[in-house]
Amino acid sequence: MLGIFGGSFNPIHSGHLILAEFIREEFKLDRIIFIPTGNPPHKKVGDLERAQYRYDMVKLAIEDNPFFDISDIELKREGFSYTSDTLKKMKEIYPDEELFFICGGDSIIQFPTWHEIGTIFELASIIVAERPNVLKEKLENMINEFREKYGARILCSSAPHIGISASEIRKRLKQGLSVRYMVPRAVYEYIEKNNLYRGV
Repeated sequence: MLGIFGGSFNPIHSGHLILAEFIREEFKLDRIIFIPTGNPPHKKVGDLERAQYRYDMVKLAIEDNPFFDISDIELKREGFSYTSDTLKKMKEIYPDEELFFICGGDSIIQFPTWHEIGTIFELASIIVAERPNVLKEKLENMINEFREKYGARILCSSAPHIGISASEIRKRLKQGLSVRYMVPRAVYEYIEKNNLYRGV
């Protein structure tokens, strides 16, 4: 059973890692593959740090966890990075693995605007982590709708919400404030070395 954890990881932070480890144990996943997004259709590219930097930071963040891995398939793809295309490719690479796509409740609410959501539900089970900014009733209604309309396999995680966000980290860095402990030490050192996010 393979977890797929996609995101801009701009930058990856301790909240991402705690969530992934919690979900790995909660759902007894064999591994989790982190997939930094290339050109996401729902985000302004100008807000993203360079793909290679984001990839390097994820790699540094997960290198000491034997259950975590990284893929650059979205970074190599031209055009928009659609989740449906990513899952198709992952199914080609891992034909015998059951795929579990990890996302937040805020993402599930946006699913109706995503490309080929029927394909997403066909290729993977969805593991949803609740978000404090998403009403539980609204989330439950959306999940029930997807189950009825698409036969979606959606599982809700009990992972705790860690109040760290990439946007807050970027904001602090721009202001010259410390993000120590908000990101793994290796990521903190990489950000300092490459002077990242000072102008974002």
